Amino acid sequence: MNTLATRRSIMTLYSGTDCVLSHACRIVLQEKDIECEVVYTDPSDTCQELADFNPYYETPTLVDRDLVLYDAFIINEYLDERLPHPPLMPVDPVSRAKQRLMLMRLNRDWFGSIRALQADKKNKEAHKVLRDGLIAISPLFEEQSHAMGDDYTLVDVILAPLLWRLPSLNIVLPKQAQVVEDYSERLFEREAFQAALSDTERDLRGF
Repeated sequence: MNTLATRRSIMTLYSGTDCVLSHACRIVLQEKDIECEVVYTDPSDTCQELADFNPYYETPTLVDRDLVLYDAFIINEYLDERLPHPPLMPVDPVSRAKQRLMLMRLNRDWFGSIRALQADKKNKEAHKVLRDGLIAISPLFEEQSHAMGDDYTLVDVILAPLLWRLPSLNIVLPKQAQVVEDYSERLFEREAFQAALSDTERDLRGF
């Protein structure tokens, strides 16, 4: 049987082995217990299947029958709406809008810095953006258990892979941001987070 045809019959996620946003999509798949084949790709290799689906040849890319999505924020929201339990977005429109705004800000303000540091760990500007940003949001976790309140949401899903990579990016938070470290540990202890880790990602913390 044709391998590609077989994959098209179930959901397929094309994922980087150390891609922050791919990692987030894998967490959503695990949180929702979605049957999905994860195909790991290496930027240095040519994956013709991924090239066929995504003109930008980027991960993550999700293929769900005839639907192809290739933006992590769109993928995660699609998965949450397609399989709504457990919910990772609030029901009311105001809260949903606030969550989308937070995700947009994280993408614009932080993820460029993550990519810059993965390319060059000595990038002082990117290092400062992430460290200062995490210190700035630390007061949130003195009043609530998660980024948007007391419920686990897509914002936490996006933050978890970023926080996991801090030691490998040589980012050490000061004592005043201990609540961020505590928050991180709560995210890392989730079964879905652990199940979503690639071998490469486990090695980032010596697991």
